[in-house]
Order: sequence, then structure tokens, then C-alpha cells
Amino acid sequence: MQIGATDSMGDASVNNSAAVKTSKPRGINWSYSITSWLGFAPFFLFCLLFELLPAVMVIQSSFVNSETGAFTLNNYQRIFQEPDKLHAFQNSISISIVTALIGGIIGFIAAYGIYNLSTKWLHNLIVGFSSVAANFAGVPLAFAFIATLGVTGFITTLFLNWFHINLYNSGFSLYTFAGLVLVYIYFQLPLMILLTIPALGAIRPEWREASTNLGASNYTYWTRIALPILFPSLIAAMLLLFANSFGAFATAYALGQGNINLVPIQISFVVNGNVSLDTGLGNALAAGMIAVLLIAVMFYTAMLRRISRWQGR
Repeated sequence: MQIGATDSMGDASVNNSAAVKTSKPRGINWSYSITSWLGFAPFFLFCLLFELLPAVMVIQSSFVNSETGAFTLNNYQRIFQEPDKLHAFQNSISISIVTALIGGIIGFIAAYGIYNLSTKWLHNLIVGFSSVAANFAGVPLAFAFIATLGVTGFITTLFLNWFHINLYNSGFSLYTFAGLVLVYIYFQLPLMILLTIPALGAIRPEWREASTNLGASNYTYWTRIALPILFPSLIAAMLLLFANSFGAFATAYALGQGNINLVPIQISFVVNGNVSLDTGLGNALAAGMIAVLLIAVMFYTAMLRRISRWQGR
């Protein structure tokens, strides 16, 4: 009896000591932490030197008079007093909203069709093409559309010879706001596809099965289940489309030769001295663009938080 009691007490003490050892808090893995920070350091340095520091310098220079170097608010006052500057912001915001909405809606429908493709090689081919098209912008894109839909473009000539329809006499023009929207959709649409396909993966097949078993129609499934879940992701993607369009410069400049009044083109005019050299005004316009984009980023961050709740992160 005493031996058994001694053995049980010995086992209990061993278990207690093991429990104490397992419950002992672990120390900080300094080697892993240092390695992680060393890996993050180049990215942080890049952001600091090429993103944060230039933005701070632009904002600081926007309060400086270009002639005297003194502190002034006149640069911002001119933005609100000169009609062409306000009109440039209106055009830039308008074209960004329109292309984000059109690209977002059509891109979501296209992404849903691509996501449900049973042919794997076709799915990969379309996604690969979307990756290329989303990054094809600037002067090459402008000249590609001029060669296609310009005054003597391929499609323009085709309509004239085959259907005896002159697109430019019928009210269409590639060198207007509507034409620029058409060109922007070229890279907005594939970008929306790339952003939406991963979001569609968050929709679980069992949700559709459960709704069908409960007697829900396809319309009810989309309006009550799928779209409410996808809505934050779609809004976040459209905000990225807005930012992508708002900062575009080379495509609009090459297409309209400065005739389309946008904020990046106005900055180019005042910085390069096309009208008058005024770096302070150019920095103020750039600071206005930063403010608009910061608002878009704030809404984008809010949508990401909602997405994280649905995904349980």
C-alpha cells in the first residue's frame, strides 16, 4: 500500500512538474524577429524614399511661393479661383468614377464567367491576358486606339466603306471625354477581373446548396447571400480602379494633346512651363490629388475591414 501510494505520488509530482514546464511562457524568438525586420527593412526604405518623402516634399512645397520662396496660401487659393483648375478636378473625378463603375460592373460579370469556366487552360489564358492588358497603358495604348478608332483608324474606315457610316460625323470622337472613357476601360476592365476572381473564391458552394434546399431562387441567393458578401470586395476593387484612373497621365496627354483638361495634365503645364512656370501651383495641384486619393484609401481600408470579418480574420 505504501509503495503504491508512493508511486502515485511520484506520478502526480511528475505530471505537475510537466504541467509547470508546459505552462511556462516562451521567450521571444529574437532570431526570427530580427530576420523578419531585416526582410521588411528594404521595403520600408523604398516606401520612405520613393513614396512618403516625395509626398511630404510636395505638400511642403505647395505652401511656398515660386518667386519669393516665402510661405503662402495663394497656390491653393488659385485652385479655387481659376476655373480651369476646378474644371480639371471635376473632369478627373468624373472620369475616374465613370470608368470605375463601368469597369467594375462589366468586370464583375466577366470575372464570374471566367471563374466558372470548366476549361482550365482557357481560364489561365484569359487571366494571363488580363494581367498584360491591365498594365498596357500610356502612349502605346493611346496610339493603338488612334490606329483603331482615330479619324483614319481601321474600324472608322471599315464602317465608312462597308456601312457608309462616318463615325465622326455621327457625333463620335476618340479625342473627347467619352473617347477617353473608352480608352480607360481597356485597362480598367482587366484590372477589375484580376481583383474580383480571388474574391469570388470566398463564396462557398455549400451556401448555394443550402439556399437551394431551403427553396430560395437564384435571384434570392444573389441578393440575400452572394452580393452582400461580395459587396465590400467589389467596392474596394472599384476604389482601386478610381485611384488607377485618377492618376493616369500619359494616355490622356497622348490622346488629346492636352485638350482634355485633367489634373495631371494641368500639373504638366505649370511645371514644364507650357503656359507659365509655377512649381508652387503644380505642387498644390499634386497635393489636391493626394487628398482625393487619401479619401479613396480610407474607404478602401474600411471595405477591407468588412472583408476580414466575413473571412474570419
